[in-house]
This record gives sequence, C-alpha cells and structure tokens, in this order.
Amino acid sequence: MIYPVIWQNNQAILIDQTRLPATSTTVAIDTYNAMANAIKTMIVRGAPAIGVAAGYGMYLGAREIDTENKAQFLQKLEAIAQHLRQTRPTAVNLFWAIDRQLQTAHQHSGPVAEIKATLLETAQQMQAEDVATCQAIGDHGLTALPQTPEQLTLLTHCNAGALATAGYGTALGVVRSLWRENRLQRVYADETRPRLQGAKLTAWECVQEGIPVTVISDNMSAHCMQQKLIHAVVVGADRIAANGDTANKIGTYGLALIAQAHQVPFYVAAPLSTIDFKLKSGAEIPIEERDTTELYQVGETRLCPDGVDFYNPAFDVTPAHLITGIITEKGVVNPGDLEHLK
Repeated sequence: MIYPVIWQNNQAILIDQTRLPATSTTVAIDTYNAMANAIKTMIVRGAPAIGVAAGYGMYLGAREIDTENKAQFLQKLEAIAQHLRQTRPTAVNLFWAIDRQLQTAHQHSGPVAEIKATLLETAQQMQAEDVATCQAIGDHGLTALPQTPEQLTLLTHCNAGALATAGYGTALGVVRSLWRENRLQRVYADETRPRLQGAKLTAWECVQEGIPVTVISDNMSAHCMQQKLIHAVVVGADRIAANGDTANKIGTYGLALIAQAHQVPFYVAAPLSTIDFKLKSGAEIPIEERDTTELYQVGETRLCPDGVDFYNPAFDVTPAHLITGIITEKGVVNPGDLEHLK
C-alpha cells in the first residue's frame, strides 16, 4: 500500500508528489512552517491527505511552543492553526483536522506536556481512521456501481487515490475494491491539466499495483463515452456543500455534464468529513486560484506567447443534480439527502 504521510523518527515523512512519476522520493518535515510549505506547494495534496498532514503540522507547531502556561500555549497554538489554514482554502479536510486538534488541546485538562503528547496521538488516530474510511468507501462502491456481467471500465479525474489520502484512496479506493473482486477491466485517467495529476499520479498508482490504466487528454472524455468505453465516472471531492454541490479539481464540472449527456453514472467518492454543513450550496465554496505559471509553463519551457492573460482556478463546483450518488464510508447517499446526515 502507498502511504503519502508516515510518522517516523519524530518527524513526518511525505512522498514528494511534485516529483512523481519521474522520481520517487520523500521529504522529512519537522516544523509546522515546513508542513505549511509542503501543503501549499503540493508536496502533499488531496483533501484527506492534506487533513492528515495538517494534523501532524499542529503537533509539530505545538512541539515548538516553549511555555508551560496553558493559556499562553493555547494562544500560540491558535496562531499556528491560522497559519496552516491559509495554505489551501478549498479543501475542507484541512480545516476539519486543524479544528479537531484545537478542540483536543482546549478540552485537555492536563499540563502542556500532556497536551502535546495527545496532539500527536490524535494526528496518528486521524491517519488510521482515514485509511479505514477509504477502505469502507471502496467497498461501498462495489454496490453503488452498475452490476453488469462484464467487467467495468471507469473514468476518473485528477488523483483521488492513496496519494491523496492516508492510504487506499477514495475514487481509487473504489477502483482498488473492484479490482480485488475481479470486477474491473480498466481505468481511464484524465490527464488533468494544468498539473497533470491524472497522467502523473493516478497512472503511477495504477502501474504500481498492476491495474490496467489508459491515460487520455481532458478533451477526450466525451468521445470515449460516445464510443461506449466508459461504464461510470468516479471522482473525489475537496469540499461538499450541504445541498450536495461538490468542489473538485478543475474540469470535474465539465466531465459531469458530459456524463449526463451520455447517460453515464457520475459518482463522487469522499469521506463524510468532506461535507461542510456550514455552506448551503457550492456558491459559497471558496475556489483557490494558483500561480499562472502552471498554465503557460512546463518545466523550463514556456508554452504561450508573451502578452497573454491567464486564469487558473484550481477547482470547479459540480451541481448536485449532476451527481448520481456520493459514496461515503457509511454507504451511498443521494446528494439531496446529505442534510439528514448532519
């Protein structure tokens, strides 16, 4: 199994996802500032993985606080939390993990040293919980997806695999469970411009586990559905509003429209922690805009002429009515029924 975040030798060891698939290497993180930078620069990415990383970031920050006064400690911890919150605005798991660590600290009745130890235990607990959650999501996907006599072909967008979680994956968790049960023929992976997470990361994960994978460019999905190559689309999510509107990697909304036009089921696979019940609809989800160099430059090579303007939102919002179902660790939920889970 691939684990993008490991706690080892009193530091967090991250797979450097910016260097995959050419180079498989890790980065050791031993301060909260380093963790914040790793999240911001996408060394670690994917909503659940960001949440786990932030959980460890909170502990690393707490470890750096040099005071035994609990009030002062909590005040400094709040400042660390705010610094981590500012790294990636869209992924709700980031905020969920930070708030859980803050709650842990505030509710602990012991001395500061014990609070610090408990924050590490909580981060490790969140990591273990996420792996179990992803495995449950994958297994619930077995009942959600079409029951056909033939093996399924799935299309996915971006990377919602082990690399984007604590392990196993959400959308690719469904893929892994189908593969285990001999119900999967092939995965089609959108390349996912501009950072190419599908071509680089999803394809890499599938190759590591021997799962047949075909990479297509983002503008080929309609053709593939027209040619009856796709049984269902399964994607991840970075934030889901209370009404079922879902933010995911840019291009997901267009993919959902294409799936609807071809009557192909469109599923979102995500843990319940991804649902932000404070937001009534997707219109309230903050959309991160990233550096425009991601659009016009690959490595050291510039693709576009000088004098061109660029727009680089990292996510878009898929309206709930385009989503067949949301596959969670508790089962498959109709997007319109999320309020009942609150």
